[in-house]
Amino acid sequence: MSVLTSSSSSSSRTLKIGILGFGPFGQFLAKTMIKQGHILQATSRSDHSQLCHHLGISFFREEREFIEADNDVILICTSILSLSQVLNNLPLHSLKRPTLIAEVLSVKEHARNVLLQVVPEEMDLLCTHPMFGPESGKIGWQGLPFVYDKVRIRDEATCSSFLHIFQSEGCKMVEMSCEEHDKIAARSQFLTHTIGRTLSEMEIESTSMNTKGFETLVQLKESSVRNSYDLFSGLFIYNRFAKQELQNLELALEKVKQKLLQKMEEQSSNESKL
Repeated sequence: MSVLTSSSSSSSRTLKIGILGFGPFGQFLAKTMIKQGHILQATSRSDHSQLCHHLGISFFREEREFIEADNDVILICTSILSLSQVLNNLPLHSLKRPTLIAEVLSVKEHARNVLLQVVPEEMDLLCTHPMFGPESGKIGWQGLPFVYDKVRIRDEATCSSFLHIFQSEGCKMVEMSCEEHDKIAARSQFLTHTIGRTLSEMEIESTSMNTKGFETLVQLKESSVRNSYDLFSGLFIYNRFAKQELQNLELALEKVKQKLLQKMEEQSSNESKL
């Protein structure tokens, strides 16, 4: 694993970037890319033509036209659950020249494996995960982690220019293997979402006598449910380390429960002797 700071030198040029999947996260990234002067094009299952027109982005209803639009980079911003279907239906053989295929999914081994299976061998592959989103990154990306793995890179200039988008915004650039990412993310991201979703099932709400700790729990619940359930389930289904973390959480909760019950029995026994 290596870490680059925003002060690291990196060459950059204007890129023509095609965004595949123009949902909230794709829109969020697009605004910064436009601000930096990159040329953007997009396609999505939903019709975002009006929004794209407002942002100065070319929107394609037909995926073949999007693929043939001569992008330097195609950035995949689909959901984890739909990745395989979307890429298998994409006419990647229509790409006119070697192109950098990058993705921003929250699971990396699955994304890498699908890309290696589907994308033509002459295309470069870059797996990335911006560890922030529209909420946490709304006032800037300074100091926020951006994880990436150069799965198959021959055109270093294009790859460097794409990474510079995030580096120049002050992201902490972390080069890490897809496997290591998923192992860490299962304990951090998936566990966070799981606890947030559990609190949601408990229907916890703010009270008139909140402690700071409870306010943190309420905020965690609210931030978790703002993300789609597809994202949460994708973190579980396609990260092979997530199932073990879920078991670890269950075991830990059971241990805490047993310790409390044991303490209660001891206290009851002591009181009965008085």
